[in-house]
Amino acid sequence: MLVVEDEPLIRAMAAEFFMEAGYHVLEACDAAAALSILEGRDDIGAVFTDIEMPGDMNGLALAATIRGRWPAIAVLITSGRARPGASVLPLGADFIPKPYLPTDMIAKIAALMVSGRLE
Repeated sequence: MLVVEDEPLIRAMAAEFFMEAGYHVLEACDAAAALSILEGRDDIGAVFTDIEMPGDMNGLALAATIRGRWPAIAVLITSGRARPGASVLPLGADFIPKPYLPTDMIAKIAALMVSGRLE
């Protein structure tokens, strides 16, 4: 599990929720760091990313890149401001708005991982 969030406290909180649910969690502060981690590992099954992040790539672009390069990785996108419609989300990705309940984010990521993400 990779949590991508530029706000350190929110990233730590999300990582803790996933760890409490039994996931091994890595963290990244932006899309570039996330891609670097993904390129160096083959044991990441899911990514939880915020939309708004610093740098050249936002969370939607990161999600699209992940779906294109690593289609087996489940992607759950979040935001406190943006509310992307289904047509904006990469195929196989899902969205959960902030503030989210830990149980909801865990359930969504688990459902994405079980569904096989991309048919």
